[in-house]
Amino acid sequence: MGCLSTRGNKWAAARTVQGGLARRGEVNHCSAQGKMQTQLQMRLQMRGNTNTNTEGGGSALLAGCRSYSNRCLLRGDRGMRCCGPARASRGSFAGSQGVFGLGAHLSPSSRSSSTSVASGSPSSSASTSTSASPSPSSPSQSRAGDGSKPSADSFWRASVDFKYVRDNVEEVAAMCSHRNVTRADPHLVADLYGRYLARVQELTDLQQDRNANARKLKAKAKGGPASAPVPPVDRSALVQEGKDIKARIATMEAKVLELEAALQREGREIPNRMHPDVPLGGEECSRVVQTVGAPRDFGFPVRDHLELGRRLDLVDFEAAGEVSGSKFYYLRNEAALLELALVSYGMSKAVARGFTPVATPDLVRTEVLEKCGFQPRASNTQTYSVEGTDLCLAGTAEVPLAGSQMDRVIAAGDLPVKMAGFGRCFRTEAGAAGRKGKGLYRVHQFSKVEMFAVCAPEESDAMLQEMLEVEVDMFRELGLHFRVMDMASGDLGAPAYRKFDIEAWMPGMGKYGEISSASNCTDFQARRLNVRYRPSSSSSEQQATAGNSSKKKKKVKTEFAHTLNATVCAIPRMIIAILENFQEADGSVLIPDVLQPFMFGQQRIGPPPPQ
Repeated sequence: MGCLSTRGNKWAAARTVQGGLARRGEVNHCSAQGKMQTQLQMRLQMRGNTNTNTEGGGSALLAGCRSYSNRCLLRGDRGMRCCGPARASRGSFAGSQGVFGLGAHLSPSSRSSSTSVASGSPSSSASTSTSASPSPSSPSQSRAGDGSKPSADSFWRASVDFKYVRDNVEEVAAMCSHRNVTRADPHLVADLYGRYLARVQELTDLQQDRNANARKLKAKAKGGPASAPVPPVDRSALVQEGKDIKARIATMEAKVLELEAALQREGREIPNRMHPDVPLGGEECSRVVQTVGAPRDFGFPVRDHLELGRRLDLVDFEAAGEVSGSKFYYLRNEAALLELALVSYGMSKAVARGFTPVATPDLVRTEVLEKCGFQPRASNTQTYSVEGTDLCLAGTAEVPLAGSQMDRVIAAGDLPVKMAGFGRCFRTEAGAAGRKGKGLYRVHQFSKVEMFAVCAPEESDAMLQEMLEVEVDMFRELGLHFRVMDMASGDLGAPAYRKFDIEAWMPGMGKYGEISSASNCTDFQARRLNVRYRPSSSSSEQQATAGNSSKKKKKVKTEFAHTLNATVCAIPRMIIAILENFQEADGSVLIPDVLQPFMFGQQRIGPPPPQ
């Protein structure tokens, strides 16, 4: 953004900056935009934020504009909503029933340590954190994109449907109980929401009193061609009344912000709703919906992948333990080629079904993880955080893929958005123990191909089935024996509305082990990431518009999209399944037919040399 000239009055400079930013899609939009800009200019001048210096003037005014817009609360029967940032070149967005705070930022002093700061590229308005009390930019503030440590008192807003929680509090409480979610308190959220609405109404009434006071000050006494102003005594009383109202508004705004911070903190703990067919209970209550193949009858003593990997020189845990620690490993020889083959094969299966291949970053901002439904700051977190920054190592490509759609408004004709991401996954595996925790089954780092989709709400059930078909077809072609599980409520993560796991038979363990999953997250992540779509106009609306060409075309309101994710191929567990299921009596391992073209035509690993 260019520098502002120091010549001319402040209002002309403000209009110049706002007009330029509006054309670039970098400002927030309210339904009464013109009125908002006038009020903004008045308030910025009163607070000393209209900086027209040649250095930093534009950024200071933009920060004030964003802060005011984020606090522009709209009142109505549809609940509270707040204008949030519009992504550059992607248009603005409207509110939704019973929600507010569409990705906007706020920093009340009462925020707990579990908060984070917004992030993104400089071209996105969502990348700039705003403050409850706007202040000029400071060199000490963190810059978007440099991975700086965020301030402890800033946080993002989730567009949680608080109205639904309030109106269905017992149902939501029962759902949390079925999921074994103890951090959420729906009754507290409902109470906070009611108190918040009451405070907002009080604030609105005070703002109306302020406007009435301002109109009285401007009023002229009627009675002659030259109207006389308000008498001095009355004017002094009105001025004092205006000051009192202003002080009460400032106090009420602080109370509203404090309540909103508490509401956000508690509301974000509530998980997604559940599909009515989800089995209730723990993992053992999950239901088998499909079984493919049958366990192989070997006719010789079965070795597990640890012994096979050692004898065939495929996996080295000892060297990795010295270099990196426990639960790390080196893949060697054919195992290294097998990883590349599985990635290529899995990606080819996804691309053939219309998924766009993407190589994802391994580091993501803490805020993006939280918006996807993960808890990087929890005591039992599975996430590695980079000390001194707001960056974390991604535990799945789902997170950077979801983040790539953040703050977007997608045309209905461009849906669904289907991506297949390849990335490294990093997990602490806190609490992992037992036989399933040995070897390659639970490790701190692994490669994975992940499908991710954004679609309209009415399409998400069909999209989940499509993703599941990709997984089932792939594992069937590999020749594995596996089963598809409809996972019980106690095994659902916070974002999942419904989840299907695929478990392959692992002879070395003598039991089934999870190798893949597919989840429909409905609008849970979209409400936090602010992923919206604009439905196409109905045919009747198009005909009405065509019949009256002079009538201005009505813009269709945006709605939250649905997001889904599914694992195509998690490498370590696939290697376990292949080694243990395709082993031979001489200690060799057959390579599945569909992988041989990706391994230079090799058909067998081994046999190992005589011992």
